[in-house]
Amino acid sequence: MGVSRRDFLKLSGVSLLAGSTGINLEPAKAYAQGLRIKNAKETTTICPYCSVGCGIIVHTVNGKVVNTEGDSDHPINEGALCSKGGSLYQVVNNNLRPSKPLYRAPGADKWQEVEWGWALDEIAKRVKSTRDKTFKTTAISKIKEKGPDGVEKEVEKEFVVNRTEGIAHIGSAALDNEECYMLQKLVRSWGLTYIEHQARI
Repeated sequence: MGVSRRDFLKLSGVSLLAGSTGINLEPAKAYAQGLRIKNAKETTTICPYCSVGCGIIVHTVNGKVVNTEGDSDHPINEGALCSKGGSLYQVVNNNLRPSKPLYRAPGADKWQEVEWGWALDEIAKRVKSTRDKTFKTTAISKIKEKGPDGVEKEVEKEFVVNRTEGIAHIGSAALDNEECYMLQKLVRSWGLTYIEHQARI
């Protein structure tokens, strides 16, 4: 950072003024030295916002997040963060953030808090019900095929597909490779064909 001669004189004058007025700066110095991340546990993670995958260091004390910052050892962001990544601390420490699943019944105009067990069971029931209703074992497609006379024509043929077109899945940039692998195995085992990722939308 370059300091001009004018700025240097201003800073020197302010320092001399503060020193000559008898202001005791020791309490301010002592406060500045007490970091909130002192004795905190460091955990590395990935930013949940976009698909870039910036590395973040999360500092916790007794299980409570006290600080988040860019990971300087991470090859993607090298410690830098955008405004959303920089404000990640507020996502965790936010009184307005829901801490339980919310459910709005059909026709209702209000959301209600429900337990995690109920919500997960309800999701599983609905996925199974939708899959059972929309599952196809075969599908008919038009293909070009040469007949006995050597002339190519379009014919309908039945193929085994074992798929459901009633459910789609959108992945998240906050997932690591292993989580993405497991999710792909899961949704493909259900027979999903509409599989997308947020980074491509």
